Amino acid sequence: MTVLFVLATFFLFIVLDWVLSRNRVPVVKPVIAEAPSETDGIVNGFLVPDRLRYHAGHSWLMRERRNLVRVGIDDFAARLAGTVEGIELPKPGTWIRQGQKAWTMMRNGETSAMVSPTEGEVVEINPDVVKDPSLVRKDPYGQGWLMTIHVPDEEGTTRNLVPRNLVSSWMRDAVERLYSFQPELAGAVAADAGEPVEDIAAALPHVKWSELTSEFFLTR
Repeated sequence: MTVLFVLATFFLFIVLDWVLSRNRVPVVKPVIAEAPSETDGIVNGFLVPDRLRYHAGHSWLMRERRNLVRVGIDDFAARLAGTVEGIELPKPGTWIRQGQKAWTMMRNGETSAMVSPTEGEVVEINPDVVKDPSLVRKDPYGQGWLMTIHVPDEEGTTRNLVPRNLVSSWMRDAVERLYSFQPELAGAVAADAGEPVEDIAAALPHVKWSELTSEFFLTR
């Protein structure tokens, strides 16, 4: 009887845990993104990791597990934003929509918003980025990640991302538009070794930062 009682109790706990977890939003501590590998793409000097998906507004997402993705900004956006002084992220529990403004960066009294690459509920934000916004510029694909999002419709949102086979041409087009938007940017972007400078806007003090970024972040 004692053995049966123990087994019955154990089974009851399993059933209760299953019932309680049915509607629970999965919370997974994001693993810091892997360091860039030799297979990661470099387009016009900008790092474009192959393992990520990209939104036209220069944000990225990586699938952590079923219905859970990690989100951040790409190398192009990080260098264009440059030395930001603050980042305002949505609170956990906030529902954000794909293509709509989701977070804001501040610099020298100006603000610049970026759009979310997906739709869903914010699960967790990166507190390190809030404390030290420079992480976004220094390591946009690693320690500079912004948040994790619970995405109910994974297939639906990925259809609106940049197709994998068009990522390189999309990035090249962005760099060309950057040059045409302000001709002197061509000299400001390229460093001695051919790698873009970390803070493009710093080389153009007469260009309004919020207007420059909004042109490419699709918030104009």
